[in-house]
Amino acid sequence: MKLHYALAALAAGALFAGAPAQAQTKLKWAHVYETSEPFHTESVWAAEEIKKRSNGKYDITVYPASQLGKETDINQGLTLGTVDMIISGSSFAARAYPPIGVTYYPFIFRGPDHLLAYVKSDVFKEMAKGYEEKSGHQILAVTYYGTRHTTSNKPIKTCADMKGLKIRVPDVPAYLAMPRACGANTTPIAFAEVYLALQNGTVEAQENPLNTIDAKKFYEVQKHIVLTGHIVDHLNTVVSKQLWAKLSPEDRKIFTDVAQEAAERATKKIQADEVKLVQVFKDKGLSVTEIDKADFLAAVEKNVTFEQYGYRKADWERIQAIK
Repeated sequence: MKLHYALAALAAGALFAGAPAQAQTKLKWAHVYETSEPFHTESVWAAEEIKKRSNGKYDITVYPASQLGKETDINQGLTLGTVDMIISGSSFAARAYPPIGVTYYPFIFRGPDHLLAYVKSDVFKEMAKGYEEKSGHQILAVTYYGTRHTTSNKPIKTCADMKGLKIRVPDVPAYLAMPRACGANTTPIAFAEVYLALQNGTVEAQENPLNTIDAKKFYEVQKHIVLTGHIVDHLNTVVSKQLWAKLSPEDRKIFTDVAQEAAERATKKIQADEVKLVQVFKDKGLSVTEIDKADFLAAVEKNVTFEQYGYRKADWERIQAIK
């Protein structure tokens, strides 16, 4: 009988020794980007890093390419509790807190370095806090998405050159601002259908970062790449209010540190690719040209008000002043 109890005690001890030190929390991280893009590869790195730094406490699965829904869906999912973390543009954050969308006002940023300086500024901290207070969700990091440029079947140098141009633009008010200010005919076409629309002449132009132009092979059906640089685009890494409320101060620091490291890694990759792509497109025989930016900006300032989007000119002025 003593032997029986001794064996039972040993078995129980072995089971206890093999059990995890703490219960594991499984989380869902969603985005709409392809598995080959830095937004995904660095999110996977971040998920693994959070697991490692939390000693296995958090097991995060990253769902790419709209597997858990389009961008509108995953933003709603944060509130509904169906996702715990997302990567999403400020245009969606602006639905909860309009002022944060001022970063989409055309030509607000001089370039990627200006955007990154903004992310470290008091202006951004105030914007992020405003979003947090309205939505409850927490912005942990900002990743540079790329500077949006225009491709076309005709040369464009001035704003007037866009008058009457049939251009595909995402159905986001701030994205429409520059083309409409220049008199273009904007057409919202599903992203997956843009290549065909350009090929068959449904539209004559489109706008996206160089990385996207390359990945989607728009250069095959367009002759001119016009470096309009009208929006320096970026994405937020956002944690749901439900998850943030459950995290200890130590765990909040882990999530924040890792998200910011991942954003920095992705940003560097995207910037490096953009620099190379200008020459790549030239080597393919495409026309790659600069614009008269002051001419475009004057048209935007004349035709696009801050108030129509819920933005504040004072925020624009403060961002302009960031060095």
